[in-house]
Amino acid sequence: MGLRHLIVAGLLPVMLAACGGPAEPVWAPDAAVKQAEYVHGGQPTLTLFTVISTRNGSGGHSGLMINGDQRILFDPAGTFSLPFVPERNDVHFGMTERALKVYIDYHARESWNVRIQEVPVTIEQARIATELVKSYGAVPKAQCSVSITRVLGQVPGFEDIGVTYFPKNVSKQFGARPGVTTKLVTDDDADKNHNVLFNAVVTYPRNG
Repeated sequence: MGLRHLIVAGLLPVMLAACGGPAEPVWAPDAAVKQAEYVHGGQPTLTLFTVISTRNGSGGHSGLMINGDQRILFDPAGTFSLPFVPERNDVHFGMTERALKVYIDYHARESWNVRIQEVPVTIEQARIATELVKSYGAVPKAQCSVSITRVLGQVPGFEDIGVTYFPKNVSKQFGARPGVTTKLVTDDDADKNHNVLFNAVVTYPRNG
């Protein structure tokens, strides 16, 4: 039984975290962020997620997970959310293994694959990336790849990353880093049946 079938049915069907539309500022309270903090440990890493169409090979979305002093997800212009993963302007805190599995399952389906690329970094690089995404602000739709490349380009060792609007271009540039590992997640679940639903609503305010 897939992960989506193990989550209690709730309010709204999840849609692909695609880019398109205005920015939606969100600010979880300090207590929620502190409580959700998750330290994964091990080697600091940057992980790039690229959602790719199985129909025409185009890129649909980009996300960046940072594993440093804590593990967080920068999901710019995305619609992913979980009640136990508080968000501050596209930065999701508390990216446990459970949350990570839901995020991947959220995107992978009959018409979309998820490419996962991971590269080891220093703790200092991870800390810089963390501060950059925290300070970036809510990302306007259609700028998921733009925001990620702007962030990466300011991390030491990634300065050659060029700004782009195209998720597959981000993936190509990221994949050229030394030490990158890549895997592809596929899922034959039909689009109309792809309903990862939540049994609780997010209780912190969405501003704007």
